[in-house]
Amino acid sequence: MRIVSLLPSATETLFALGLDREVVGVSHECDYPAAAHGKRVVIQSRIPKEASPFEIDRLVREYVAKGESLYSVDAQALEELQPDLIITQELCHVCAASPDDLAAALTRFAKRPEVLSLNPQDIGDVWRDILLVGDETARGPAAEALVKKIAERLGALEKQVRRIPESDRPRVAFLEWLQPFYVGGHWVPEMVELAGGTDVFGKARTPSFRVTPEEIAEAAPEILLVACCGYNAAQCAAEFARLSLPESWTAIPAVRRNRVYVCEANSYFSRPGPRLITGVEALAKVLHPELRVSPEAESSGAIVPMGMSATRAAQA
Repeated sequence: MRIVSLLPSATETLFALGLDREVVGVSHECDYPAAAHGKRVVIQSRIPKEASPFEIDRLVREYVAKGESLYSVDAQALEELQPDLIITQELCHVCAASPDDLAAALTRFAKRPEVLSLNPQDIGDVWRDILLVGDETARGPAAEALVKKIAERLGALEKQVRRIPESDRPRVAFLEWLQPFYVGGHWVPEMVELAGGTDVFGKARTPSFRVTPEEIAEAAPEILLVACCGYNAAQCAAEFARLSLPESWTAIPAVRRNRVYVCEANSYFSRPGPRLITGVEALAKVLHPELRVSPEAESSGAIVPMGMSATRAAQA
């Protein structure tokens, strides 16, 4: 089977199922595992790489308002690869290619490939999609084994979290964009809950939405997580340090107690793939340091302290 993945989380899943040789094409954002870099890129973003978060937000809104796609599909490359299966997504037309982006390219095929479109709304759907990919690629047993391993890790964590009193579960604000501010949705609030926290904004199965700096200050989170979609921790910290924030932020418990963290968003939070379980465990360790988590989470570097210097710089 020849597979083209237009979705980073699907690429991660395919490699986890042992389909590295079958994957012949990927998107420009498919960067994990490292071997994915060796695959032919068949899709590119129309957003300039050097664009700031504010510019990205503006361009996205402009493209969406005009009904234009954020992506360009290399129809010739796709035709040359002759895939049997293409995996894309319906959830977020900002984050990755949608089925509509494929329409023109697929008209060139005498025999159209199968198209699997994923649409996860919560963390259970993420695990379900692993099974769907397994079924479509004749790797059902491998997918079941992967989901079982994830379930075992999650079950071990849940047993510990259940013993934590509600009064000891910190209030968490999860920021998935900074200019303007957006809070995490879909599976993110569920991840916070599974980790033993309370999301002050997001609700499971609900898209991310915009909030103001004043609303964040009024919510008084005890933990502030900066996890910009598409960014790593260093990039998140740099963007946060450039912000001009109101004086009210100095009263936020998370800021006062130096409990502001940056996340490896792409790896462990934004992408609905197998590594979300590591993100849940890493978050649980931040919220409740006494909890036991897997070695993968302990060594992941998924969440790191922002540090007072970066926080103060953002307030200047």
